[in-house]
Amino acid sequence: MKKKNITKKIFMNKILYTLSAVLFISILACNNEDKEPKKTSDPQQALADTLEKEVLDGHDVAMPKSMKIPDLQKEVTRIIDSIGKLPAKTQQAAAPYKKKLDSLLIDLSYADEAMNRWMEDFNFDSAKNNIEQRVKYLADEKLKVENVKKAVLGSLAKADSLLKKRF
Repeated sequence: MKKKNITKKIFMNKILYTLSAVLFISILACNNEDKEPKKTSDPQQALADTLEKEVLDGHDVAMPKSMKIPDLQKEVTRIIDSIGKLPAKTQQAAAPYKKKLDSLLIDLSYADEAMNRWMEDFNFDSAKNNIEQRVKYLADEKLKVENVKKAVLGSLAKADSLLKKRF
């Protein structure tokens, strides 16, 4: 029963990812015909344009990579389940590896959730009419997207390393 719920959650996450990605890309396509910051003599506007580009660049790195997370979650869950079916002595021998897999599953789930939450919360048009507020908003979003990117890339690197090893 628990495995069905995990599988169902992973499937729902995949659907949510796809819909979120389509929505986010649609918004970007409509609102951001060119990705290069506009040339302006206003230093605040130039800063806002630079921050906007950096936020979008962070997203563009993390989002495609994060699409691998649901498949990795399935693979890690499958391995954990397989370890659970081994004889008791072999399970004991595999306990340190299983503990690392459990930790990886948590990291992957966090990265997945962080990416989804950031995409849902990000408001591309926030404070467009107030440049000071926009700069502050984009600076905050840059930090957030960098943390999301770090979580996604870190969990994928951990998965790559751990799934290549076996106990």
